[in-house]
Amino acid sequence: MLGVAPAPEYTFVVYVCPVGHYFKDGLSPISLLTEEEYHRAAPGGTGDIKTIGNYASVVSAQRRAKAKGHSDVLYLDPVHKKFVEEVSSCNIFMVKDNVISTPLLTGTILPGITRRSIIEIARNLGIQVEERLIAIDELLDADEVFCTGTAVVLSPVGSIVYHGRRVEYGGGKVGAVSQQLYSALTAIQKGLAEDSMGWSVQLN
Repeated sequence: MLGVAPAPEYTFVVYVCPVGHYFKDGLSPISLLTEEEYHRAAPGGTGDIKTIGNYASVVSAQRRAKAKGHSDVLYLDPVHKKFVEEVSSCNIFMVKDNVISTPLLTGTILPGITRRSIIEIARNLGIQVEERLIAIDELLDADEVFCTGTAVVLSPVGSIVYHGRRVEYGGGKVGAVSQQLYSALTAIQKGLAEDSMGWSVQLN
């Protein structure tokens, strides 16, 4: 139907195609520009739902960031404008003193499957993981920062720009924790490691 109303019926379509890395440089560290004017989602909206509207809202800021040489945009919460939420297309994590932290799901952040997978893998490896509010100042002081997503998989962050200040991580190299988690996740995805999580399904 054409109109602003729930459709009486839907067509569910699934298609597959080969793709490369989401970020053109693959596993190389990416650069993020913190958005200070616009927000990806607001409380009471659809920020925690996988809907096309969540991507439409980031296009303008993403274009500006890429024109300045950055890979993507980092968004802060729309209320206090100081708590880290997520990147345009993926969730974000930080590592500090061997503890992994990721923003708490408060209704404006996508509860990504890859996010959850990384949390479970990390805990299975004996790494402490916290889901909590993370202030931007904490993120800028982290030892490592990385993003996760269906297409992104796991991408290390090499730098973040906030209020004109550029903070770098890892000297342009992939951090040890990021590499460990990336290798563990992709080994399960490719069937190269035993899946102790019960995620893989054998098809006849």
